[in-house]
Amino acid sequence: MTESSPLSLAELSAMSAEALAARLVEPGADRVALIRAAAEGGVAQAQLILGQMLLDGVELPADPRAAFGWFNRAAASHDMFALNMVGRCYELGWGVAVDPERAAECYRVAAGQGVAEAMYNHATQLALRGEHAAALDWFRRAAGEPGLIGAKAANYIGSFHEDGWAVAADRAEALRHYRIAAEGDDFRGQFNLARLLAEDGATEEALLWLGRVRNRATPAFLDKAAEHLRHWPDEILRQAGLAALLGKEAPTC
Repeated sequence: MTESSPLSLAELSAMSAEALAARLVEPGADRVALIRAAAEGGVAQAQLILGQMLLDGVELPADPRAAFGWFNRAAASHDMFALNMVGRCYELGWGVAVDPERAAECYRVAAGQGVAEAMYNHATQLALRGEHAAALDWFRRAAGEPGLIGAKAANYIGSFHEDGWAVAADRAEALRHYRIAAEGDDFRGQFNLARLLAEDGATEEALLWLGRVRNRATPAFLDKAAEHLRHWPDEILRQAGLAALLGKEAPTC
């Protein structure tokens, strides 16, 4: 198999969005050079991809400051996915000083343009500020999107119903949304579903979901989840739950 020949900037610019996206992720020895050339030539999709590569340290040394610059350049071309990433940089201090207000504004604008990740991020920011009704509205919009973002939003909606934020507390609705999140592979949803199932006495299914949490969970979440399980009142379920969550026979003390 021979590698595709490099394309000129003019050829890249003349391609459809779908063809361009496919070419920019196509493997090959010239991939990084192609992406950089297109980014420097003003192709917003390439700028976004280059920024993500620099942020993640994939195929290039990690350089968050440079990544932030490329996200900004793409966002200046009205790429809303890039604007969402600018918001992430401002929120988390990736390559720039933390600025919650700028992060929130980026999310708000990108969410309004239908970017699912921005809808979720905007909703999260609203929830943290205690604006629960507005947050729930945006989580519901994000939950209608396919993939992991929709699942993560469903988990949040479940917590709103469980805790009675902006809606009347409704455990059945919480359980339903946690199941949607869990089946969509959101690890928080899987844990929350397992927690309610265990309370209902559905121990076997609860342990199955706990066993899936660690596939995607962050170390910090696993630590928090394990600490929660260590306080379950039933000793046998406590031991089995920790073993399922951590993938080993876990001590309870």
